[in-house]
Amino acid sequence: MTREEIIIKISEKMRLIRTEAGYTQDKMAEVIGISKKTLVQIEKGRVYAGWSTVVAVCALFRETETVRHFFGDEPLEVLETIAHDGMDYRKEKTMGGKVWWREIEGRNRYILQQNIISQHFRIIDEDHFRIFSSFNEGEAKERFFEITKDMER
Repeated sequence: MTREEIIIKISEKMRLIRTEAGYTQDKMAEVIGISKKTLVQIEKGRVYAGWSTVVAVCALFRETETVRHFFGDEPLEVLETIAHDGMDYRKEKTMGGKVWWREIEGRNRYILQQNIISQHFRIIDEDHFRIFSSFNEGEAKERFFEITKDMER
């Protein structure tokens, strides 16, 4: 999943997200910080939303079924992974990946998982704290190896 793909998909689903949240165009535009005219243009498919608008929509409406379905229940993690380009940028508690994740490998108190919807990878520790996220499988496996190898010492 790329930044451009997310922009296109969320732009295409903007009306659905808005109606699912029960907002008028005026209220939605106010909440996400754009003009009503711009929102109408996005909803009619004449323009795509900007990255900051997409991030705002996904953050503020992350509980809507549309956003959750598109991102596999972890919209902010997907956006952060793309924005930070897979860097180790923070350690955050997760739900452990019981529903939207498949385990690739587990070793030395760490688990490498892949999201079944967005297809991005993450490494979590035994307490379900996210250590690393990336869309690059090779990069995720390499980082997993580095982390678990250090534990063997």
